[in-house]
Amino acid sequence: MRPPYLLLDVDGVLIPFPAADGSTPATHARHDVVPEGRSADNPVTVWLNPEHGRLLLDVIRTGLFTPVWCTSWRQDAATLISPLLGLPDLPYVDLPRPQITSSHPNGYLWKRDHVDAWLEDAPAVWIDDDFTSLDREWATERTAKGATTLLVQPNPHLGLRLEHLTEVTAWASQLPRARAA
Repeated sequence: MRPPYLLLDVDGVLIPFPAADGSTPATHARHDVVPEGRSADNPVTVWLNPEHGRLLLDVIRTGLFTPVWCTSWRQDAATLISPLLGLPDLPYVDLPRPQITSSHPNGYLWKRDHVDAWLEDAPAVWIDDDFTSLDREWATERTAKGATTLLVQPNPHLGLRLEHLTEVTAWASQLPRARAA
């Protein structure tokens, strides 16, 4: 069995949403980035916790996962976010740019159908701040069909925490491993 995918969202996971008063966690540092298609005189301000890079590297180095960006940032996650956190160049799920007014146009996370098709029957842990009960039912159904799936949902105002990574590592360490040939 191949290692499960570790699907990583950016907004609400690595970049927390501001609190009602506009504040972000004191652990996060400000960066101005220029996503693809934007001009350099119109950057996007993001707040990243420099510790996330080390924590994610520790998880990646376990060899328990195949890490992949799963975010509306698409390739910008690899070219802009990864370097700021000291992460390697990770692949990304090439999500579409839907014309939606809600992140749950069908009652579940808009990315889910695309992720499901991309994953096929591969096991996965998906870290995203925006799951609904329908997404959790989907994960339960995938697991019942043999595609073990764990959803981890950080608080979007706090983002990724050590306990989330401890949970995913413990989960993956319990999965059957491929035997050496």
